[in-house]
Amino acid sequence: MRDSSINHFVGLDIGTSTVRCVVGMLDPSGSGKLSIIGHGSAPNIGMRKGMVVHVDDTAEAIAQALTEAERISGVHISRATVNINGIYVSGIDSKGVIAVGTANSEISTQDRQRVEEAATVVSLPPNREIIQFFAKNYSLDGQRSIKDPVGMRGVRLEVDAHIVTAATPNVRNLNLALEKAGILPTHHTVSSLASAEAVLSRQQKEAGTLLLDIGSSTTNLIVVEDGEVQHIAIIGIGGSYITNDLAIGLKTDLDIAERVKVEHAILGEPKKTLATVSVGNAHHSFPMEEVTMITEARVDELFEYVDKELHKIRRSRKLPGGVVLTGGTAKLPGIAEFAKEKLQLAARIGKLQPIAGLIDTVDDVSYTTVVGLMLLDMLLLPDPMLSSSSTTTSRTFGLVDSILQRLRRR
Repeated sequence: MRDSSINHFVGLDIGTSTVRCVVGMLDPSGSGKLSIIGHGSAPNIGMRKGMVVHVDDTAEAIAQALTEAERISGVHISRATVNINGIYVSGIDSKGVIAVGTANSEISTQDRQRVEEAATVVSLPPNREIIQFFAKNYSLDGQRSIKDPVGMRGVRLEVDAHIVTAATPNVRNLNLALEKAGILPTHHTVSSLASAEAVLSRQQKEAGTLLLDIGSSTTNLIVVEDGEVQHIAIIGIGGSYITNDLAIGLKTDLDIAERVKVEHAILGEPKKTLATVSVGNAHHSFPMEEVTMITEARVDELFEYVDKELHKIRRSRKLPGGVVLTGGTAKLPGIAEFAKEKLQLAARIGKLQPIAGLIDTVDDVSYTTVVGLMLLDMLLLPDPMLSSSSTTTSRTFGLVDSILQRLRRR
């Protein structure tokens, strides 16, 4: 196999139910387009709600997905951009203020870094750490909503920021699973940012858009407005909760409930009276009215939590870009119309931005995060804190050189 180099970009999505890997490279024809050359996936039984609860099982799932991606792409994978997920991840707002020290009062790159570092000085419990920093906007001598202050002149520089934190033990367990699988994380980022990069247009990022990545056990939420991250949250509800509710409500086994969900669950008026599934040699039938009622109740609860997050930042029913839905549970028929009704915003299923190569498999809402991670692997600057021999089991990722600083320059 060829060795992975800077010409190859790898995204690794470590989900609660499935690990996915995608390998891409720039089109050798010189068109500048990104082409997918390999992908792999494997079931994951080592995580709960995005948290690693069994390191060896998670490492095995990662290794299987990597092996499949290597076989298809012909590239040996040693590094990847990896997502951080789970209910232990949360976002907080922060502000930094500095005095400009240069003689001519011109804002330098170092001044911008200093004010961002000042914003990261927040009181955190000893078992939490900052994993990502997003500058929302800057203020200079009272002039607000500045996108990039470098080159401007003033004496008082401020930044409004959003900081993502995670529980240190869970980050370490994730890195331990990566180490056991023989993969080094080039960058860590939240799943929702990766999904946003994969499906949102520049117009949507500027207008103000909510992206919901609804996975198996968690829903990743991100609000992007004026090209900047305004809010990130993770809600501990996902598609597996619908399966559990169906198993309880229909008084049936989990494997049967999963088949009912995949084959018959719908949001809206059902067009049939019975939901019939076959598991093994047995046939099972359930009233569609009951299936629909159970499904709608859980999804309605999810959107209630989403609306609460929007109320926190005063964006409830106030996002011109509407709602974009991704993740495996976004395949649920009628979910876009249901979201439109519950959130009172335009809603649509996310579609990948134009990309070439082996797109048949990855052109699916369940692959949105991993494709976005691959794109970020290409877009992000090299992490100076990452050495070739480091296993990065306990470090803070990307405090100053935040992802959006790179994206702003596109």
